[in-house]
Amino acid sequence: MVPDSYADGARLLADIGGTNARFALEHGAGRVGDAHTLACADYEHFDDAVRAYLNRLPARRVRHAVIAIANPVDGDAVKMTNHHWAFSISASRAALGLDTLLVVNDFAALAMALPALGPADLNKIGGGGAIATGVIGLVGAGTGLGVAGLVPVDGRWVAVQSEGGHVAFSPFDEREVAVLQHCWQRYEHVSAERIVSGPGIVLIREALAARSGLSLDASLSTADIVERGLTGSDPLCRETLDCFSGMLGTVAANLAVTLCARGGLYIGGGVVPRLGAYFAHSPFRARFENKGRFSAFTSQIPTLVITAAYPAMLGAAAILSEHLAHVGDLAASASTPRAASPAPLPLPLLETENDHARF
Repeated sequence: MVPDSYADGARLLADIGGTNARFALEHGAGRVGDAHTLACADYEHFDDAVRAYLNRLPARRVRHAVIAIANPVDGDAVKMTNHHWAFSISASRAALGLDTLLVVNDFAALAMALPALGPADLNKIGGGGAIATGVIGLVGAGTGLGVAGLVPVDGRWVAVQSEGGHVAFSPFDEREVAVLQHCWQRYEHVSAERIVSGPGIVLIREALAARSGLSLDASLSTADIVERGLTGSDPLCRETLDCFSGMLGTVAANLAVTLCARGGLYIGGGVVPRLGAYFAHSPFRARFENKGRFSAFTSQIPTLVITAAYPAMLGAAAILSEHLAHVGDLAASASTPRAASPAPLPLPLLETENDHARF
């Protein structure tokens, strides 16, 4: 058993997406271990997956937990967008016997991890250079499309939670217009997430086949399409990857100008790391830099693929640590009658160039 350096024991960390739930224990600052991944579909309820993970470990008391989840988090009730789990944070905290249960947006947690990532955790795509004090953008395709920002405020980083994956999809050329028109036959609103995601890769291939009048083997999964596209054994699958990569370039460039992300544009999620060396030579970076009057702006911004294992957990751990420290400070203030109340954090003023987003 790994010894815990926290006085109140190891802390539970989780990163929950629409497909997988990844768990680990933080035994001390920066000491994360006991990582294990469970399939969400194998468990009827969120609490069941947590218990299944904890039951794999030697008996120990876990008092504090933080869950980074692929979902907006607003209030006590959580209902996942891309999975059937729905739960009350307070009820789950009580049922699991926890003193603390924080639930945060997964991309807000991933954003908080970015300053701690080093060169070994990243793969730079194309040119550009980051400004150390610049705002950072984050986008990632997986079961859905995650978006977040990271803003420097008074010497610390503040994550900007976003549901930017649900903005309307922006086609760049006639091929992408054809993909959008194909999707309109099925969906009234076609979000960026609907197409620029793992499931979206299946849709893109279907639309391209219809556009070219090709017969389609509808049994291929996202993983099958990626494998065939990377090996070059299937021209339609390769075109699908090219189309997907260009679309992601548009999404990333739109976010970069919206946030003025001079600190860099990071790419997370489960899809792009699986594209390997292909992605560096894909249409992604050329599309990112093709921003009309703002092409010179986006060409100066570096784009970096996150290759670290479980990076969202690092950010979630930082959020939990800050929360527990704040609770401790409040308790100390309460025991000192004359202690001054903490001043509220100032809200950062964000400079944006959102009018240059495509459409």
